[in-house]
Amino acid sequence: MRAARQAGRMNEHTTHTTTEITTADAGFTGRVVLVTGGTSGIGFATARLLLARGARVVITGRTEERLRRAADRLADVSDGGARLLTVRADAADLSDTERLMDRIRESYGRLDGLFANAGVGVFERLESTTEADFDRLVDVNVKGVFFTVQRALPLLEAAGPGASVVINASWTLHRAMEVAPMYAATKAAVHNLARSLSAGLADRGIRVNSVSPGYIHTEMYDEIITEEAAREATRVAPPLQRVGSSEDVGEAVSFLLSERASYITGQDLAVDGGLVMKVPG
Repeated sequence: MRAARQAGRMNEHTTHTTTEITTADAGFTGRVVLVTGGTSGIGFATARLLLARGARVVITGRTEERLRRAADRLADVSDGGARLLTVRADAADLSDTERLMDRIRESYGRLDGLFANAGVGVFERLESTTEADFDRLVDVNVKGVFFTVQRALPLLEAAGPGASVVINASWTLHRAMEVAPMYAATKAAVHNLARSLSAGLADRGIRVNSVSPGYIHTEMYDEIITEEAAREATRVAPPLQRVGSSEDVGEAVSFLLSERASYITGQDLAVDGGLVMKVPG
């Protein structure tokens, strides 16, 4: 059974809203932003928002087919693809990351923003987590984020003061998730990484923040959530009583990448409908 049915009462309140996208106050015209894992879910929604607001956007994906499909769906907001660059890259592969940065350097010469979004989810308890599970989670969710930011640094510096990085963390860094301890640990790691990088890069004019999505409807959410995790989602249902949308998170990322957040760094923005501030019922 799909998660939309599994999560019961919480999903009865799910709404799918269409955000009216305007460029007037967004400040993204001419800016170059990289969104890793941009072919679906939160990454895709964020890329769409940024393109519609005038940015030139680079998205990555693991296969050319996924990138082609994403490009087709983004054609209407990217001037027929003129402001969209797609690059096949696995975040866990450092050679892919280096090739990605070379493509951006050749095409644009700089990066004004980076959304380090690419990640994987393995929802297994302690006793059932395999070494392969562990390695994949750490390779993509931690190593991938770290080296993406590291290799992007010269491009961010080339943009001058005002460049911004947002790292996709998770609500699980604020509250224990017993059904997926290793996944939660990797997200806590990149949250701490964001805070540390914000201190280390401030003197270069680069802001670093993270977002912590709660329960968000994405393709991955629907594919991998277990019945046990769905029951837990219902038990700790957020006060807003709905599962969030990818656009909800994309709006938060867009804000943190924009000049409107120019005095915000080292922070985590929970986009969770109030989930982490509520005592579980």
